[in-house]
Formats: sequence, C-alpha cells, structure tokens
Amino acid sequence: MLTTTTPTTTTATTTTAQGVPASPGDPDGGLGAAILASSILVVDDQAAHVHLLERLLHDSGYLNVSSTLDPRQVGALHREHPRDLILLDLQMPGLDGFGVMDELRAAAGSNCLPVIVLTAQPGHKLRALQAGARDFISKPFEVVEVQVRIHHMLEVRLLQTRLEAHNRHLERLVQERTAALQDSEARYRSMTELAVDWFWEQNEAGAFTAVSGPVLELLGIADGEHGIHTWNPAERRLLTDNIQARRPFLDLVMHRSRADGSQQQFRISGEPMFDSHCRFTGYRGLGVEVQPAR
Repeated sequence: MLTTTTPTTTTATTTTAQGVPASPGDPDGGLGAAILASSILVVDDQAAHVHLLERLLHDSGYLNVSSTLDPRQVGALHREHPRDLILLDLQMPGLDGFGVMDELRAAAGSNCLPVIVLTAQPGHKLRALQAGARDFISKPFEVVEVQVRIHHMLEVRLLQTRLEAHNRHLERLVQERTAALQDSEARYRSMTELAVDWFWEQNEAGAFTAVSGPVLELLGIADGEHGIHTWNPAERRLLTDNIQARRPFLDLVMHRSRADGSQQQFRISGEPMFDSHCRFTGYRGLGVEVQPAR
C-alpha cells in the first residue's frame, strides 16, 4: 500500500507520446521512451491523493505529469493540450467523474476516452466503463496495480496510434501507386493504339465507346466491305464467346476472305477492364494484320 504525504500540486509541460522519436538503438522502436513521455493529467479533489499519484508517476519515470483539484477545469485543459491519459476520480463535489466524462465524450465525439477512473466503489466500475473509461484503479491505491494499469493503457494507446499512422501511410502509398499505374496504363494504351491496325472498347453494358477498324463487322453487328459472311464462322464464335464471358485472350487468329479469293489473317487480343474496386467496367481489344493481302 502507498502512504500519503503532505499534499503539493505540480504542473509539467505536456508533450504527446507520439512526438517522441524512436531511438535507433532502442529494440522496441522507442516505445519505452514514448510511454514515459506520455502526457498524464491527474484529477482528484483530494490533494493528498493527487500528491500520491504524482509521486508514484515521477518515481516510475513519467516525465509529463500535471494535475488539477477542480474537475470543472478538465475539459478546458484537455482541449488546450490533449492528454494521453487522464487519471480521474469519480467521487468529487460540483462535478463528479461521470460528468467529466460526459463533457470529454461530447467534445471528442467518441465513447473511447483516454481515462482511467479512480474509485473506491466496486459498483461504479461497470458504469464507468460503459461511460467511456478504458480502465479503473481501486482505492486505496496499490503500487503494482497503478503501475501496471497505467503502463498497459499507454502502451496500447501508443501502439494503436502508430498502427493508425502506418495504415494512413500505406493508404497514401496505394493511392499514389494506383494513380501512377493508371497514368502508365493510359500512356501504354495510347502507344498501343498507334502500334496496332485497329482497336475497340466497350463499357460495362457492352456498348462500344471507341472503335477503329472492322470490329463491328467482325462481331456481326454491321455489314462491312465484303459482308459478314467473309469471316471464318468458328473463329467468330470463339471471339464473341470470349467477350461475352469476359475472358481475356491473346493472339487469337482470325481469317477473312476477300472478293478476289485471297485471305487476310489477323491476331486479336482482348481483356476485361476493372476499376480500383475490382468492378467490371467494360472490355477492350486490338487487332494486328499479320498476313498481307494477296
């Protein structure tokens, strides 16, 4: 058990744990130093309890500890310098700990508060957790319990903050690389269109949005120079089946008979198109003549 001493009040400049850089030689990536640099606010109307917790925190190595005996100041203090942890007594005159949590929750717009409540009433623990507190410490204080619960909450909060920052970084990378790929694809498509004899694109409904060459004739949609019947029927069926099934294909050989009896031979490739959410957006293909007319 801890023993009380003459009450005093101290105030330290607050610095968030997130602002502490990781040491290159620190095996935990600076986590231990960041935890000790966390900003902590002690709120209790009993000066002896405040002094007790302040002394324990300083002896444990915490660097940024401040306190107040007036629960009505907590909201303003937290808004001015957001704390990584608030040690909050529940039984206080004027505004109890539940009232303080109501104010903090309204300001944050969230039920998840950086609060450990201090209580001697077992019946208040569940209510405090339901009100948004992360944990509780029973009165009278026990050194090990106080140290473990405070360290655990700060560690979880810091790791969660780092994970959120890492996820935001990954999301930015994905967006940047997606944009780069889209730009690269647009350039590739432009170069491809210049390098092939003809091409086409269709939207998700199958309507043609870009056509160059005998595509409509090939697909049996329109009569061409020599008529639809001049294309090899089996090859045409294979082509249309691939497009309707949204299957990709490469260098499908197609033949067309000309009026003088000679034949043209083409290599045709096609693929379905999808957006960044993997939603089908259409189909595109291109064709190259590989055997000149005779």
